[in-house]
Amino acid sequence: MAAGTGERPQRQLRAALLLAAGMVTGVAVAAAPATHAEWGANGGDDGNNGWDNDWEDNGWDDDPWGDEEAGGLPFELSGFAELAGGYRTRDHELFDKRYHLAEARLRLEARGDWRRFDYRVRADAVADGVTDELRGELREARLSFPVGERLDMRLGRQVLAWGTGDLLFINDLFPKDFQSFLTGRDEDYLQGPSDAVRGTWYGEQVTLDLVWTPLFAPDTYPEGERLSYFNPRSGEQVVDRLRAEEPDDFPNDGELAAQLRTRIGGTELAGYFYRGFFPQPGSVTEADRLTHGRLNAFGASLRDRLGPGIVNAEIGYYHSVDYDSSAPQRAPNSEARLLLGYTWEAITHLDVGLQYYVEWLQEYDELKAAWQGDENLDNAQEDDYRPDEFRHLLTARLTYSMWRDNLTASLFTFYSPSDNDYYLRPSLRYRASDALTYSLGGNFFGGDHAHTFFGQFTEDSNLYARLRYRF
Repeated sequence: MAAGTGERPQRQLRAALLLAAGMVTGVAVAAAPATHAEWGANGGDDGNNGWDNDWEDNGWDDDPWGDEEAGGLPFELSGFAELAGGYRTRDHELFDKRYHLAEARLRLEARGDWRRFDYRVRADAVADGVTDELRGELREARLSFPVGERLDMRLGRQVLAWGTGDLLFINDLFPKDFQSFLTGRDEDYLQGPSDAVRGTWYGEQVTLDLVWTPLFAPDTYPEGERLSYFNPRSGEQVVDRLRAEEPDDFPNDGELAAQLRTRIGGTELAGYFYRGFFPQPGSVTEADRLTHGRLNAFGASLRDRLGPGIVNAEIGYYHSVDYDSSAPQRAPNSEARLLLGYTWEAITHLDVGLQYYVEWLQEYDELKAAWQGDENLDNAQEDDYRPDEFRHLLTARLTYSMWRDNLTASLFTFYSPSDNDYYLRPSLRYRASDALTYSLGGNFFGGDHAHTFFGQFTEDSNLYARLRYRF
């Protein structure tokens, strides 16, 4: 076990080395000459392999190094420069600084292809005024190549996502960066990168995705650096860095995820499986250290047209492997989750999306009895802090665009009738040119209680602004 976030760079380096070994093997396999049956009489793609845009043919018969001989680069280079700032809407007694986001960011992205390989690297250099540091962030460094006619491989650091929810996740258990999401960074940063091996097999009727992550990658959650959080043990808001042991025993503590998808008529169907750990720490070790409990998850989803819009539904069951009925507070309960959504264009240029989401804790009577028998809690604390058997959540997204989509106004709202708390995300984006974009927005939290998910961030409500120049 590795303690807390301080050892994440070493864990990420170990995962990168493991994947590098896999890349060498993959290159050796993919570099083998293609057979006549694989590539047709002309040695080119026969156009019937059904690959998606991420695997498109970029002309392997061309010499990608030809431009280099003429003084050019053997890859495409792009990126952006961005200034971002965020400011709390009220004083926070636990923070010396009123601002929680103050950074200059430079993104460089290189992509290209060579023979049967497609490669892509995305990296950020960040000057952070909140932590007073300069740092590098590697968002993506992956190699993609086909193996035969039906199998595509992707190795390295990559951003992964699946499922049907809009900012709600059931079967998508890839790492999330909630700290970036809640403080005003671009929404793309919500999806964290994974050091993984992904294989996609295209059948006649179904497509199968398998993802293996050699070392578990947890969520990045608010832990006191930019946002305060509620500590149920002390019963108060804190900014102390949350210390949790992270599973790091290779290969036992890796993650395996699978998605099987198909289409029947106009209906998109998918099934999911995951073996790994809860993304956020909720278990307690024998030494009373916080850690991530083992998790097996199963689920399914569908998406189809209905009336003027699109309907989606998703279900999932989380089996908490470490749950012990004799000590139910030491590991998360198993739970079932359900999501229903509908999106449509209400009027010209105005899109509306609605979602209903529910979490249902299993073995709830055992959990309730354990809370009632906890001598460290008085009756009021037991009633307040004990999770409900059902947690309901409603969301709405309103998006209005004008001026040929150069100005976009959006409002995303979360409201939980069971917790009686809320989270509002208004935003305004103006695209002054193909290169220059201005963004303004806010993250506003509230609720009746300081210990609920959104209510704990009430004092951290904030406004933010971003200026981005693409090149």
